[in-house]
Amino acid sequence: MEYSPSEKDKKQVENNFIYHTPKGDQDKRYEQIRSEGKSLAEFLTLVCPSSRELSLALTNLEDAVMWANAAIARNE
Repeated sequence: MEYSPSEKDKKQVENNFIYHTPKGDQDKRYEQIRSEGKSLAEFLTLVCPSSRELSLALTNLEDAVMWANAAIARNE
């Protein structure tokens, strides 16, 4: 079975899979988000024992940084 994607779905797929050239102050905000994420990651490595749980926390923090930057890139 095949589905017929809506125009909205087609536009979203197109938007999600293209390069978004930074504009305005986006570069600055991307760097701020990465910097804050790095600071939290460094803090977590100081206060949490090396473990699977810490690895998951750091991986999810990386995801959060990536998705926050994607929110800016894809929606402005």
